Amino acid sequence: MIRLPLLENVDLEPHWNDELDNKLAMKHNLLFANVHNKPCAAVQKPTLSSALNHFSKLDINYPVVELDEGSFERLGHKFKEIQTGSDFENVDTTSDDIIEVESDLLDFIQNSQDLLSNEESAPVVKLVNSLFFQAIKKGASDIHIETLEKKGEVRLRINGALKKHLDIDKNITGLVISRIKVISNLDISEKRVPQDGRTQVTISGNSLDIRVSVLPTYHGERVVMRLLMTSESIPTLQTLGFTEDITTDLNRLLTHPHGMILVTGPTGSGKSTTLHACLQHISTPDKNIITVEDPVEYNAENVNQIQVNSKVGLTFAAGLRSILRQDPDIIMVGEIRDAETADISLRSALTGHLLLSTLHTNDATSAISRLMDMGIEDFLLTSTLLGVLAQRLTRKLCTECKTPTALAPSVLKELNLPEGAYFKAEGCTECDFTGYKGRQAVGELFIMDDNVKDMMQKGFNDHQIRAEMKKLGMRTIADKLADMMIAGETSYEEAIRIGIMEG
Repeated sequence: MIRLPLLENVDLEPHWNDELDNKLAMKHNLLFANVHNKPCAAVQKPTLSSALNHFSKLDINYPVVELDEGSFERLGHKFKEIQTGSDFENVDTTSDDIIEVESDLLDFIQNSQDLLSNEESAPVVKLVNSLFFQAIKKGASDIHIETLEKKGEVRLRINGALKKHLDIDKNITGLVISRIKVISNLDISEKRVPQDGRTQVTISGNSLDIRVSVLPTYHGERVVMRLLMTSESIPTLQTLGFTEDITTDLNRLLTHPHGMILVTGPTGSGKSTTLHACLQHISTPDKNIITVEDPVEYNAENVNQIQVNSKVGLTFAAGLRSILRQDPDIIMVGEIRDAETADISLRSALTGHLLLSTLHTNDATSAISRLMDMGIEDFLLTSTLLGVLAQRLTRKLCTECKTPTALAPSVLKELNLPEGAYFKAEGCTECDFTGYKGRQAVGELFIMDDNVKDMMQKGFNDHQIRAEMKKLGMRTIADKLADMMIAGETSYEEAIRIGIMEG
């Protein structure tokens, strides 16, 4: 009985040897990988005899290691991606036929194995299909395809952080980008100016909208695709993950018949999701709800949604003016970007409408100074603004592999944390070797009460108001992050990335 060294739950990089017939080796379930920077032959128990039989016929002297089925399958997928790329060597890359294989995206195949080995379609179509499939399988929100000096690179944004997916040959990168342009109805011959488009595919009954942005860079074009799940169920206020006190206060604010509620935070912090959860919470048949968004990210029921189109003059401000003539009860503006939108928004909140919107500020109290910078009078703010919710999305540590770590005394002192057990990210099969699994919303809710109105009349700036509100018991995002670290839910590195230092 042969005893081979067994490696379990590993994420190995493939060792591609052009002198070998890798395709034939893959058929015999024999793969090659770099283990501790040395090439090894990798096998799995169910197909051990076939793999070793083929290995004995090869003129190579690699050590043999046994992998568990999950690790072997991961390595196999990486080999298939390299194989798809090498198929292009036999293709005339100057021909446009490969791009024009079909105008619509192929129906998605349920099984990724079939998708990668579907021989009927051109390699470039297979590669683009497999990118979409794997992005959805891994729960990615964006796909980045970049053209570098000597190669192309694909990265996926998973849980808010970019993770390298695969490298592709430089010639193939151009073909992949052209294929994406075809399905997004963009001009494939125009490579000098940025282009924006969108496409739609269906995967296992779910409709998926893909927003495409193409940008010319020094070494070639760069594509970012944002995946928008339109038929995805919008979470309720309770399932967003905020603490109970914020959920209760937010519920209370939403019962007001008129006024303005703002959600602030950086790009990708879940503002649109929170706004739609609020709309679904207050949506009843006796209310007329109209939104103006850029883009429409959720296809929401019982809500009339307007898509901004600046090419024909339909801006946030123009859309908002038209909405006011449609007898609305509740209005949602995707984002307050300019003074005109801010002015119309506040005046509509003043005239008996409940208005929800987003703003790009780092914390809740900064919203006051941002609106004042846009030329809004402070008396308008005190009479219309009900509250501001600032939020972030924090990655949660994977419960399977998080490991205890000691934080330096200087760090504990700076963050005002107690001594105790803290955890760091490690990486395992459960979390795709990132160390994090899932995200949690953390927020601070600043309510415009009589105290704040008095402070604004006395001419306090947002920093002074924030300091006073903290004294009165307002819990900030930094406080919530500290709580998560103490509870072992997130790491020090993630808390720093989200903004525990900002107080």
